[in-house]
Amino acid sequence: GESVAELAAFARAFRARAVDPEVGAWSAQAIDIVGTGGDHAGGFNISSLVVLVLASAGVPVMKHGNRGITSKCGSADLLAGLGVDLAAPPEKLRRALAELGFVFFFAPNYHPAFKNIGPVRKALAARGQRSVFNILGPLINPGRPAHVLLGVFAETWVPKLAGALDALDCTAGLVAHGVIGPTSGIDELTTATTNRVRGAGRLRAIDTNWTASDFGLAQAPFAELQGGDLVTNLALTEAVLAGRGPVGLVETIALNAAVGLWLTGKVAEVKDGIGAARDLLLGGAVKAKIAATQEFYRA
Repeated sequence: GESVAELAAFARAFRARAVDPEVGAWSAQAIDIVGTGGDHAGGFNISSLVVLVLASAGVPVMKHGNRGITSKCGSADLLAGLGVDLAAPPEKLRRALAELGFVFFFAPNYHPAFKNIGPVRKALAARGQRSVFNILGPLINPGRPAHVLLGVFAETWVPKLAGALDALDCTAGLVAHGVIGPTSGIDELTTATTNRVRGAGRLRAIDTNWTASDFGLAQAPFAELQGGDLVTNLALTEAVLAGRGPVGLVETIALNAAVGLWLTGKVAEVKDGIGAARDLLLGGAVKAKIAATQEFYRA
């Protein structure tokens, strides 16, 4: 496997060649909520809703991602389904940050080199093979947000990615892997899994396991986090916002958003942010954010 130094060097090379979205004015406050994908766990796009909760809380979010490579519905697919224009030019995206509080950088638009690699990645994924590109995506956000919550498909990668975030001067980062069973896991922090977490930047001393009970939440069955194709995930989003979503999914979104509030210094402890995150998700703020997003990209 790649070493921390190699990962950081790869990431620096891709960052240097990336199209600059010119969002430096927001980078020091901003966060990315991102997963490597490649876990084959079939989970719902948790990060996409976490982005909307955090934007509703006033935290600038710069999400960097792609369409599903190994999943039926990647974060780009769901956010596009909710109204985000993946082809929006950089000046429109700068306005999105100012007006909506979040932006989605569609990886192929910012990393020309990745365009050529896409078909190869799909072919490798079909054979069950991963490459360094699974791992690199989360490290090469063109907006360079100072805070990162990063989910990874395998436990062995947790310390390496935390080390890479450190080497890339992340202000505060957390890398997480959710253990489902002896041979299965998810690239998310969830209330259904034992979560291996490692900090970066000012949180580099964190190296532990977190479970739902550490935050006063109930352990959920993993089935409550399952997603599907775009139609399924849009219906699930609607159910969650209407208060009809699976409890485990709602609590997992709230937990991740609380971690985002904590990483960006909005709350002193993760558990201090859970109630506020849940209220934004279920109380209409996220629904209003989606409506504003649709309006913004239609204009």
